[in-house]
Amino acid sequence: MGIQTQLRRAVALFRFAALGYPVLLGALSFDALAHPVWAVLLVAALAAWTGAVSYRYTRRGDEPRVLYADLAVTALAVAASARALAVSGGAVPISLGPWIAGAVLCWGAAWGRRSGAVSGGVIAVFGMVFRGGVSENTVNEAALLVLTGFTFGHLVRLGVEAEERTRRAIERSAAARERERLARDIHDSVLQVLALVQRRGNEIGGEAAELGRLAGRQEEALRSLIVSESYRHPLDGRRDLRELLGRHAGAAVTVAAPATPVPLPARAAGEVAAAVASAIDNVREHCPAGTRVWLLLEDDGEAVHVTVRDDGPGMAPGRLAEAAAEGRLGVAQSIQGRVRELGGTVAVVSAPGKGTEVELRLPRPAGGGD
Repeated sequence: MGIQTQLRRAVALFRFAALGYPVLLGALSFDALAHPVWAVLLVAALAAWTGAVSYRYTRRGDEPRVLYADLAVTALAVAASARALAVSGGAVPISLGPWIAGAVLCWGAAWGRRSGAVSGGVIAVFGMVFRGGVSENTVNEAALLVLTGFTFGHLVRLGVEAEERTRRAIERSAAARERERLARDIHDSVLQVLALVQRRGNEIGGEAAELGRLAGRQEEALRSLIVSESYRHPLDGRRDLRELLGRHAGAAVTVAAPATPVPLPARAAGEVAAAVASAIDNVREHCPAGTRVWLLLEDDGEAVHVTVRDDGPGMAPGRLAEAAAEGRLGVAQSIQGRVRELGGTVAVVSAPGKGTEVELRLPRPAGGGD
């Protein structure tokens, strides 16, 4: 049960309690009323409407047509009270008092402080028009209604935002606990198996040694994932690209990144990280053993730049086009395709004997948002 549901119930209780104001004053001044029958009918109508609209709010929430109808009925009730609650001798009619604030509270809770203030102003205008014009009483009533709507709407918005932050914090805490459980399971099973494969492969030698090397690399990557900050403390709906790329750091790969997080939407960060992983895999597959890789991450506020450079043998001009024509689409799809779908660009610079450099550029939306 959220805060708005609880507030709707509280407002319903307030409206029934506030209904006692015109009932009590009408009963005390019943003999002095100019139209006692009209007064009884008005109070009965107010009680019926209070019950009906309170039931509707608490059961179905804030429906626009009900809110407008509630404001209209309240305004008409203020106008009708000028005759139904009129006192003999020309005195000021009995006021509906705090009951008229019920619709204002509902508007503020549903649509915020501005709507709450506007609804209070509408009811205040009806009071001035039908209850003796501009006077000290009507001006005070107008000020109270407008301030009530504005303040209540503002407080409700703060409460809803706080509730949403609490909900997200609880979800993050639950997700963190689940990740910790998975990390324990992975440590006790997958990582131990990979370590065993690496050790046995090295002992056997030959092709098994290559399998062991691959298993060791996967173990290192998986272990880095488990201990990374982005895995243990993910950003709300985003991922830290710096942490994702940092998993590649090792004996053959040097990673340089900013000291602060580089947040991106989760999907974008994942696609960029996959493109970078593909570029590094290309180096391992096509370059001699011992080839060094340098990975540079930069964030200038307008765009995120990732550069993957190696000191391998490089490529002849047109080699990428030839590979694509032959159906080998590793660079075209795994790297360029991923970044292009995100609205970014990829530049590949290479020459025989001078290594290869792949630069990925992903622009941020206008204003530097994520």
